[in-house]
Amino acid sequence: MDRPVSICGHGCICAAGKDTRACFETMLHGDVQPVFAPGFSYDQTMQSPVFAVPQEWIKRQEQNPPLTETMQLLFPVVDEALARAGLTADKLDNLKIGTCIGSSTGASLNFKSFYQKWREGNEPDLEVIESYLHCNPAAAVAEKYGFNGPVQTVTNACSSGTDAIGIAASWIRLGLCDLVIAGGADALSGISYTGFSRLMITSPQRCRPFDKDRQGLNLGEGAAVLILASESTMQELELNSIAQVMGYGTSCDAHHLTAPHPEGSGLKQAVRDALERSGISASEIGFINVHGTGTENNDRIEGQVINELFPTTPFTGTKGFTGHTLGAAGAVEAVMTVMSLQNGLLPPTSGFHEAAEGAKAIPVSKKTAIDAKYALSDSLAFGGNNSALVFKKGAA
Repeated sequence: MDRPVSICGHGCICAAGKDTRACFETMLHGDVQPVFAPGFSYDQTMQSPVFAVPQEWIKRQEQNPPLTETMQLLFPVVDEALARAGLTADKLDNLKIGTCIGSSTGASLNFKSFYQKWREGNEPDLEVIESYLHCNPAAAVAEKYGFNGPVQTVTNACSSGTDAIGIAASWIRLGLCDLVIAGGADALSGISYTGFSRLMITSPQRCRPFDKDRQGLNLGEGAAVLILASESTMQELELNSIAQVMGYGTSCDAHHLTAPHPEGSGLKQAVRDALERSGISASEIGFINVHGTGTENNDRIEGQVINELFPTTPFTGTKGFTGHTLGAAGAVEAVMTVMSLQNGLLPPTSGFHEAAEGAKAIPVSKKTAIDAKYALSDSLAFGGNNSALVFKKGAA
């Protein structure tokens, strides 16, 4: 059993809102429609709308070389999380602060334009390459804020954000850090869009997780972080514990590059490990924030596992508000899980209207009051990756 790790702050931006509270309120009371954005279409027959963050929501920061779009999303949520925790610069002095950020494409695909121009026989400006070299997500955060602890960018496809939080909690338990900034970030990428389109798993309309008429996923973008803290730091700085990371489990199906194991064996193992490390049983989980992409493979296998391990536990999927934000998804959903624990409210599964015939796992379809002590957030990813986090409601 692992020692709980306190959470003292969070920040989030995605298509649902420009900060954590706005995202949660939209999910409870509002709606988000994906759009057909310029630059994000494969061809005339394979188009899917995306959940883009409105440009006016992004507090852009000037830097030379320029920041990538992923970093333009990530820096403001770190600022938000520090402010929500009451962590001013003077309080951070002399603390060992780690940075662990998940990202699918944030640091590696932002020089597509350079390659295009080079292949066309031009001599492109090296600015994008220099930007890439300065925008490794975790390293860029550590450099900007002067954090002096361990630095890790996790690239484990769509479970990256979940994995980053699980790894960060281990750093606190091992005494490597006083605080850790942990989460995920990914901006929309034309290369990712093309790849998902070629896999033929994108929806031509808004995604509909767990619905009988689901047609696939919509890509999105966003960033989210949690601030994890050691107990001695919580006491010394008189921080409020808004929730705790209890347990983390991760596994690999070793079955298929892009499809989950047909029996969900890897996901079940990750969930069971997270529960065991938390020292609780499945029946104690009050709700689940699921991966819920809206693809046939994901929803069928994830629903099967939920029905087997959590037959009566309410669950929701939030990608109908955010799109699939890839490396940021696990972090966005972790922050929304903490918000649900804090507020006793579960958002509806946007896009879900009617379950397929015979389906036994039915998500909540309307705002639902909950009284949960523990919650689970899980992620499935290409490569057969599966990861799960258990959170406990905090006192604050």
